[in-house]
Amino acid sequence: MKSVVTTVIAAADAAGRFPSTSDLESVQGSLQRAAARMEAAEKLSGNLDNVAKEAYDACIAKYPYLNNAGEANSSETFKTKCMRDVKHYLRLISYSLVVGGTGPLDEWGIAGQREVYRALNLPTGPYVAALSFARNRGCAPRDMSAQALTEYNALVDYVINSLS
Repeated sequence: MKSVVTTVIAAADAAGRFPSTSDLESVQGSLQRAAARMEAAEKLSGNLDNVAKEAYDACIAKYPYLNNAGEANSSETFKTKCMRDVKHYLRLISYSLVVGGTGPLDEWGIAGQREVYRALNLPTGPYVAALSFARNRGCAPRDMSAQALTEYNALVDYVINSLS
């Protein structure tokens, strides 16, 4: 799984060199932010169902046509799958917070997602709306510290940009 540490090591190894000073500074910065990432991962994991439900509800409020017959949220099966997908992205964000890089998102969430959504004729806008709500609902210090919220928001933005 890709993290800042494994990325730095792989790049140095591929170049046949030791990690440079800037490589090591990058790793050090990541390690210094580790406590904030762990806090964000813990808070997200402990509140995953509520965050996902609120994000899903905000998405449906923004795109009510999805509930119309034949649309992406028109049956209980589709609703369950949509909620599952929102939770999946949030879970991968939690994993990425723990790892300290985008590896889990890249490998299990982003790779091939556009092609899958196009093949299934699923709009990505509602996922963007749900994740945007999940990002914007976060509040420091109510939910987590400012630094933890910054780490969380950066990964949510990463997923949103991949869907846009």
